Amino acid sequence: MKLKLAAIALIPLATIVVLNNTVHAQPTRSVWDGVYTEDQATRGKGLYSQECASCHGGELTGGEMAPPLAGGEFMAGWDGLTVGDLFERVRISMPQNSPGSLSGQQNADILSFVLSANKFPSGTTEMPKEAGILKTIKFEVKKP
Repeated sequence: MKLKLAAIALIPLATIVVLNNTVHAQPTRSVWDGVYTEDQATRGKGLYSQECASCHGGELTGGEMAPPLAGGEFMAGWDGLTVGDLFERVRISMPQNSPGSLSGQQNADILSFVLSANKFPSGTTEMPKEAGILKTIKFEVKKP
């Protein structure tokens, strides 16, 4: 009984802590800071071809039911959000025929390819596979 009461008391506290950390996790970097490597984007290109191209197109231009992952429409849709937001969308809902089946590393590699295809610069450090870290990277269409 005491254990149940303690658990009930801790749940709201844990929720407050998580929300507080989420609210205060402000982006400190930008996609313009080189947040992936060329090698990672190359790995991502192969994964994209296998897992994504059938719906989003070989050139990332979209399909009948899938939006483009390159160009103005894509860029405008994510402008001002974070790479973590995009990562979470991919993690939860892609690939369409088997959502959530790709590893965090595979998702990060695919996103690296998508950033590369959208002409964001590469860097010397691989994109991390943790959504929380990626929430500190702002997706900005215009270079600051």
